[in-house]
Amino acid sequence: MGARDRLVESTVELMRRHGVAGTGIADLLEHSGISRRSVYLNFPGGKAELIAEATRTAGRAASGLYRRVIAEADLASCIAAFPAMWREVLVSSNFAAGCPIVAAALGRSEAPDAAEAAGETFADWERILTERLEAEQVAAEVAESLATTIVAAVEGAVVMSLAARSVAPLERVSKQVAALVAQHARPTRPAVESTTTP
Repeated sequence: MGARDRLVESTVELMRRHGVAGTGIADLLEHSGISRRSVYLNFPGGKAELIAEATRTAGRAASGLYRRVIAEADLASCIAAFPAMWREVLVSSNFAAGCPIVAAALGRSEAPDAAEAAGETFADWERILTERLEAEQVAAEVAESLATTIVAAVEGAVVMSLAARSVAPLERVSKQVAALVAQHARPTRPAVESTTTP
Protein backbone atom coordinates (compact mmCIF):
# COMPACT_ATOMS: atom_id res chain seq x y z
CA MET A 1 0.00 0.00 0.00
CA GLY A 2 1.41 3.39 -1.03
CA ALA A 3 1.74 6.47 1.14
CA ARG A 4 -1.42 8.06 -0.24
CA ASP A 5 -3.57 5.01 0.44
CA ARG A 6 -2.12 4.59 3.92
CA LEU A 7 -2.91 8.20 4.73
CA VAL A 8 -6.48 7.83 3.51
CA GLU A 9 -6.96 4.57 5.43
CA SER A 10 -5.63 6.13 8.64
CA THR A 11 -7.83 9.19 8.15
CA VAL A 12 -10.97 7.07 7.79
CA GLU A 13 -10.14 5.17 10.96
CA LEU A 14 -9.39 8.31 12.97
CA MET A 15 -12.56 10.00 11.71
CA ARG A 16 -14.58 7.00 12.88
CA ARG A 17 -13.10 7.36 16.34
CA HIS A 18 -12.47 11.09 16.83
CA GLY A 19 -14.48 12.98 14.23
CA VAL A 20 -13.06 15.65 11.94
CA ALA A 21 -12.11 18.10 14.69
CA GLY A 22 -10.28 15.39 16.62
CA THR A 23 -8.30 14.16 13.62
CA GLY A 24 -5.11 16.20 13.42
CA ILE A 25 -2.09 15.95 11.15
CA ALA A 26 0.12 14.83 14.05
CA ASP A 27 -2.33 12.01 14.83
CA LEU A 28 -2.35 10.97 11.18
CA LEU A 29 1.44 10.89 11.02
CA GLU A 30 1.61 8.70 14.10
CA HIS A 31 -1.18 6.36 13.00
CA SER A 32 -0.03 5.95 9.39
CA GLY A 33 3.72 6.09 9.90
CA ILE A 34 3.95 8.52 6.97
CA SER A 35 6.20 11.58 6.99
CA ARG A 36 4.77 15.09 7.12
CA ARG A 37 6.38 15.82 3.76
CA SER A 38 4.43 12.95 2.19
CA VAL A 39 1.16 14.37 3.48
CA TYR A 40 1.60 17.63 1.62
CA LEU A 41 3.07 15.96 -1.47
CA ASN A 42 -0.04 13.83 -1.78
CA PHE A 43 -2.53 16.34 -0.39
CA PRO A 44 -1.37 19.93 -1.04
CA GLY A 45 -4.59 21.16 0.56
CA GLY A 46 -3.59 19.56 3.85
CA LYS A 47 -6.06 18.16 6.33
CA ALA A 48 -9.21 19.43 4.59
CA GLU A 49 -8.26 17.78 1.30
CA LEU A 50 -7.27 14.55 3.04
CA ILE A 51 -10.51 14.42 5.03
CA ALA A 52 -12.52 14.94 1.84
CA GLU A 53 -10.70 12.13 0.02
CA ALA A 54 -11.10 9.83 3.02
CA THR A 55 -14.84 10.55 3.06
CA ARG A 56 -15.20 9.76 -0.63
CA THR A 57 -13.16 6.57 -0.22
CA ALA A 58 -15.17 5.37 2.78
CA GLY A 59 -18.41 6.19 1.00
CA ARG A 60 -17.44 4.28 -2.15
CA ALA A 61 -16.38 1.27 -0.08
CA ALA A 62 -19.65 1.16 1.87
CA SER A 63 -21.75 1.69 -1.26
CA GLY A 64 -19.87 -1.03 -3.12
CA LEU A 65 -20.33 -3.50 -0.29
CA TYR A 66 -24.03 -2.75 -0.01
CA ARG A 67 -24.58 -3.02 -3.77
CA ARG A 68 -23.00 -6.48 -3.72
CA VAL A 69 -25.26 -7.56 -0.86
CA ILE A 70 -28.36 -6.23 -2.60
CA ALA A 71 -27.52 -8.05 -5.81
CA GLU A 72 -27.43 -11.40 -4.03
CA ALA A 73 -30.12 -11.22 -1.33
CA ASP A 74 -33.87 -11.11 -0.93
CA LEU A 75 -35.48 -7.85 0.18
CA ALA A 76 -35.62 -8.66 3.89
CA SER A 77 -31.92 -9.56 3.89
CA CYS A 78 -31.08 -6.40 1.94
CA ILE A 79 -32.79 -4.18 4.48
CA ALA A 80 -31.22 -6.05 7.40
CA ALA A 81 -27.74 -5.78 5.87
CA PHE A 82 -27.53 -2.00 6.22
CA PRO A 83 -27.81 -1.84 10.04
CA ALA A 84 -25.84 -5.10 10.27
CA MET A 85 -22.83 -3.43 8.62
CA TRP A 86 -22.77 -0.74 11.29
CA ARG A 87 -23.44 -3.20 14.10
CA GLU A 88 -20.22 -4.96 13.15
CA VAL A 89 -18.28 -1.67 13.24
CA LEU A 90 -19.66 -0.81 16.67
CA VAL A 91 -19.09 -4.20 18.25
CA SER A 92 -15.66 -4.84 16.73
CA SER A 93 -14.41 -1.45 17.96
CA ASN A 94 -16.01 -1.85 21.40
CA PHE A 95 -18.15 1.21 20.64
CA ALA A 96 -15.14 3.39 19.91
CA ALA A 97 -15.81 3.83 16.18
CA GLY A 98 -18.86 4.93 14.24
CA CYS A 99 -19.68 6.14 10.75
CA PRO A 100 -17.03 8.34 9.10
CA ILE A 101 -19.67 9.79 6.78
CA VAL A 102 -21.58 11.21 9.74
CA ALA A 103 -18.29 12.57 11.10
CA ALA A 104 -17.63 14.31 7.79
CA ALA A 105 -21.13 15.78 7.65
CA LEU A 106 -20.63 17.30 11.11
CA GLY A 107 -17.20 18.69 10.21
CA ARG A 108 -18.28 21.19 7.56
CA SER A 109 -16.58 24.16 9.26
CA GLU A 110 -13.16 22.48 8.96
CA ALA A 111 -13.63 20.43 5.81
CA PRO A 112 -16.51 21.71 3.65
CA ASP A 113 -15.64 19.46 0.70
CA ALA A 114 -15.83 16.44 2.99
CA ALA A 115 -19.30 17.49 4.12
CA GLU A 116 -20.34 17.74 0.47
CA ALA A 117 -18.92 14.27 -0.14
CA ALA A 118 -20.90 13.00 2.86
CA GLY A 119 -24.09 14.38 1.35
CA GLU A 120 -23.31 12.64 -1.93
CA THR A 121 -22.70 9.37 -0.11
CA PHE A 122 -25.97 9.52 1.80
CA ALA A 123 -27.74 10.25 -1.50
CA ASP A 124 -26.04 7.24 -3.08
CA TRP A 125 -27.22 4.98 -0.26
CA GLU A 126 -30.73 6.32 -0.75
CA ARG A 127 -30.54 5.56 -4.49
CA ILE A 128 -29.33 2.02 -3.85
CA LEU A 129 -32.25 1.35 -1.51
CA THR A 130 -34.77 3.13 -3.73
CA GLU A 131 -33.81 1.02 -6.73
CA ARG A 132 -34.09 -2.19 -4.72
CA LEU A 133 -37.49 -1.23 -3.34
CA GLU A 134 -38.75 -0.28 -6.79
CA ALA A 135 -37.63 -3.70 -8.02
CA GLU A 136 -40.11 -5.09 -5.48
CA GLN A 137 -42.84 -3.00 -7.13
CA VAL A 138 -42.92 -0.35 -4.41
CA ALA A 139 -44.13 2.91 -5.97
CA ALA A 140 -41.27 5.27 -6.83
CA GLU A 141 -42.32 8.05 -4.45
CA VAL A 142 -42.87 5.62 -1.60
CA ALA A 143 -39.59 3.83 -2.32
CA GLU A 144 -37.67 7.10 -2.18
CA SER A 145 -39.29 8.09 1.12
CA LEU A 146 -38.64 4.66 2.61
CA ALA A 147 -35.00 4.81 1.52
CA THR A 148 -34.53 8.19 3.18
CA THR A 149 -36.21 6.90 6.34
CA ILE A 150 -33.98 3.82 6.46
CA VAL A 151 -30.73 5.76 6.00
CA ALA A 152 -31.73 8.46 8.49
CA ALA A 153 -32.99 5.99 11.10
CA VAL A 154 -29.99 3.68 10.90
CA GLU A 155 -27.39 6.46 10.91
CA GLY A 156 -29.12 8.08 13.88
CA ALA A 157 -29.23 4.74 15.66
CA VAL A 158 -25.48 4.31 15.12
CA VAL A 159 -24.88 7.61 16.93
CA MET A 160 -27.25 6.61 19.74
CA SER A 161 -25.56 3.21 20.06
CA LEU A 162 -22.17 4.90 20.35
CA ALA A 163 -23.47 7.12 23.12
CA ALA A 164 -25.14 4.24 24.95
CA ARG A 165 -22.31 1.78 24.27
CA SER A 166 -25.00 -0.70 23.31
CA VAL A 167 -26.39 -2.02 20.05
CA ALA A 168 -29.92 -1.90 21.49
CA PRO A 169 -30.90 1.35 19.68
CA LEU A 170 -29.63 -0.02 16.37
CA GLU A 171 -31.40 -3.35 16.86
CA ARG A 172 -34.70 -1.64 17.70
CA VAL A 173 -34.44 0.55 14.62
CA SER A 174 -33.51 -2.44 12.46
CA LYS A 175 -36.62 -4.29 13.59
CA GLN A 176 -38.94 -1.35 12.96
CA VAL A 177 -37.42 -0.54 9.58
CA ALA A 178 -37.95 -4.16 8.50
CA ALA A 179 -41.58 -3.99 9.61
CA LEU A 180 -42.10 -0.70 7.76
CA VAL A 181 -40.67 -2.05 4.53
CA ALA A 182 -42.74 -5.23 4.82
CA GLN A 183 -45.90 -3.09 4.83
CA HIS A 184 -45.04 -1.66 1.42
CA ALA A 185 -43.24 -4.49 -0.35
CA ARG A 186 -45.00 -6.74 -2.81
CA PRO A 187 -46.74 -9.49 -0.82
CA THR A 188 -45.78 -13.06 -1.49
CA ARG A 189 -48.57 -14.75 -3.42
CA PRO A 190 -50.01 -17.63 -1.36
CA ALA A 191 -50.05 -21.06 -2.88
CA VAL A 192 -53.40 -21.98 -4.43
CA GLU A 193 -54.73 -25.32 -3.26
CA SER A 194 -55.83 -27.64 -5.99
CA THR A 195 -59.56 -28.38 -6.08
CA THR A 196 -59.20 -31.13 -8.66
CA THR A 197 -60.48 -34.50 -7.53
CA PRO A 198 -57.72 -37.10 -7.69
